Amino acid sequence: MPSRRARKLPKLAKSTPDPFSHRVLSVVRRIPPGRVASYGEVAALAGRPRAARAVGNIMRGCGRPDVPCHRVIAADGRLGGYGGSEVLKRSLLVAEGIVVSGSRIRDLDRVRWQPPRGRRP
Repeated sequence: MPSRRARKLPKLAKSTPDPFSHRVLSVVRRIPPGRVASYGEVAALAGRPRAARAVGNIMRGCGRPDVPCHRVIAADGRLGGYGGSEVLKRSLLVAEGIVVSGSRIRDLDRVRWQPPRGRRP
């Protein structure tokens, strides 16, 4: 019989996201096709400007088809991993008309999403 340490129980998925995750997903859903926002910009719009890494973790574990996670990128225009498939992220962005060169978005200022002022999720 395996010891208690050897037995691992599966982690149970959260049934409802915490309030910050909910706000992050709400912000990302508002990013229109052909536009991108950085992890830090999404964090700020969700009410926690210093939580860019947390946004990345939320995006990595999201997997929801109604959330366009591929539109969230690094502040310097790098694509990031997109759950391990940068190729998929690149192809989704290119299909929306965003020019990607290598692992970076070209003309980032042109495609950066600017939400309407005064609107919060």
